[in-house]
Amino acid sequence: MPLLPLPEPYDFGLSTERFRAFGPDHANLWHEGGLHRVVLGREVRIEAAPGGVDVEPLDEEIAAVVWTLLGGPFDLHSFYEFAEQDGVLGSIAARLQGLRPPLASDPFESLVTSITAQQVSLFAAFAIRNRFIDRFGERGIHAVSFPRRERVAAAEPEELVSLGFSRRKAEYVVGLARADLDLCGLARLDDDGVKMRLTSVRGLGEWTADWFLARHLARPRAWPAGDLGLRRAVAAFYGDVDVRALGARFDPFQNLAAHYLLAALLVLGAPA
Repeated sequence: MPLLPLPEPYDFGLSTERFRAFGPDHANLWHEGGLHRVVLGREVRIEAAPGGVDVEPLDEEIAAVVWTLLGGPFDLHSFYEFAEQDGVLGSIAARLQGLRPPLASDPFESLVTSITAQQVSLFAAFAIRNRFIDRFGERGIHAVSFPRRERVAAAEPEELVSLGFSRRKAEYVVGLARADLDLCGLARLDDDGVKMRLTSVRGLGEWTADWFLARHLARPRAWPAGDLGLRRAVAAFYGDVDVRALGARFDPFQNLAAHYLLAALLVLGAPA
């Protein structure tokens, strides 16, 4: 299989744990030791390999999507040097060496994923999201493509309600698909500009905008202070502190700090 190089250190299993921790992810499906995703109409298999990952098939367009999916844009070396100055974060980073947080390569996918996760457990969110993918996506050999925006725009909210969405969330997703908003163009805006545009759309609040900055645009200072999971992680490792204020302590690596704290709670558990 062709090799796609990734900067060292890189731990494939640790970095893809999110796709398995809350049940199978039909759009990013773990199957027999590899990750499957439909990219530009072709199912791609990604496996661990020395120096990066083996990807089949692989061309320039697929490489760009997989590079983003596997967190290629993150500067881990600079983050690790920074984390060493903080005893708690430094210890977490050392134990999770090679964790490269995955990113959503498509902005519509990123936002819909966040909507499904609003105010429900991640296990429930994954189950509902999978039914949505199966209903509106295109099936590959193993994985299913995430539904195209135009396909969802043609749907009615009732179709999503039948899949387990609340009526309100169904309206949010269909409304987003139909909205006059250039999602790809958001990458040209600064963080505040992105948040202003997104929160002008019904159903997209600060929490969703923060995760869009973090998990799609890989903005280094994204800090989803309102996220319940992050609040639990901060409490577990830093005690009773102001989560929003704590973000300044990690500047300019708030995004990676948030991901590492969440992963630490999931993989390592709370400290004794």
